Amino acid sequence: MEIDYYETLSVTKNASSGEIKKAYRKLAMKYHPDRNPDNKEAEEKFKCCTEAYEVLSDERKREIFDTYGHAGLKNSGYSGPGNAEDIFSSFGDIFGDLFGFGGGNRSQARRDGPVAGNDLRYDVEITFMEAVHGVSKEVQLTKRDTCWTCEGTGSRPGHKKKICPTCNGRGQVVRSQGFFQMSSTCPQCHGEGEMITSPCNDCNGAGLVEKTKKVALKIPAGVDTGARMRLRGEGEGGRRGGNSGDLYVIVHVQEHEFFKREGDTVYCRYPIPMVKASLGDTVEVPTIHGKKNLKIPAGSQSGELFTLRNEGVPSLRGRGRGDMVVELQVLTPTNLCDEQKKVLMDFDGLCQQHGQNQEQEGFFKRLFNEVLGK
Repeated sequence: MEIDYYETLSVTKNASSGEIKKAYRKLAMKYHPDRNPDNKEAEEKFKCCTEAYEVLSDERKREIFDTYGHAGLKNSGYSGPGNAEDIFSSFGDIFGDLFGFGGGNRSQARRDGPVAGNDLRYDVEITFMEAVHGVSKEVQLTKRDTCWTCEGTGSRPGHKKKICPTCNGRGQVVRSQGFFQMSSTCPQCHGEGEMITSPCNDCNGAGLVEKTKKVALKIPAGVDTGARMRLRGEGEGGRRGGNSGDLYVIVHVQEHEFFKREGDTVYCRYPIPMVKASLGDTVEVPTIHGKKNLKIPAGSQSGELFTLRNEGVPSLRGRGRGDMVVELQVLTPTNLCDEQKKVLMDFDGLCQQHGQNQEQEGFFKRLFNEVLGK
């Protein structure tokens, strides 16, 4: 199916060259590859409108198309706009105005070219468990975004800028001080070289408007405090066709009352009654992935460490999970009744009969002798 060039540019068949150029400028701004990275559909539309403009902006080609259609163009040797370099060289005045390259004065192209938006930072606080398992959050940001009324130019649609009278379009002013000349940014146009004659009503000439937007964050499992996520294009909007900046999300993880973390390893202290530590037992230990059974050998002491394999934090690099280390904390009973005290005293007597206190007594005897110099 052959393409109707007039329909592609949304103009009538009796449109003037100025109307055709204006229509093409608008479509080129919308579908240019720099504004639509990795978007095949936009790239195809850009090529179509460029081809339409090349034909309709040339009086001879337009006359052939109006009379004989695509077949006539083909017979005359026309085969399309060619590659990107051909497009930019053919329409340097248009792309120089829109994107700051392709023709005209180079210093002016830089000033009038696209201005990328600023990057933004957002600090998000999540719980210990959200960091371990990952979480999806929706945050609301207030930021400056491209004004779509003026498409980031700052001028009211249909109005043009004027050359700055202070710097004559150079963007710089030169002042002489004795033998020296000092160049500085023009204070009137702020280095733009041009001034807005009729500011956009929506952005007051800034090219940006303040907007509130909800952004979805997908925080992966295993993140820790200081982790940084980059969301492309979610920063401040660009001006004059420039790309939007990026959003950098900095993660802060709350501390947990029971679990501690070092890298992918999780640590915790597990309190156990003295009797169970003495006799040995199998206990249920809470982990970040649920409850797990832990066998406590008879005679276990405070400070002993037990490792539960693969019960730690998932690795951000996809290398499984870390371990969980349990530190035993033997609890000494308090607020004993008389009967409990008697039982413990009887127990201590039995320990002495079986020589179970001799090692401790021998240790302190050697220490006292060392201190007293005996």
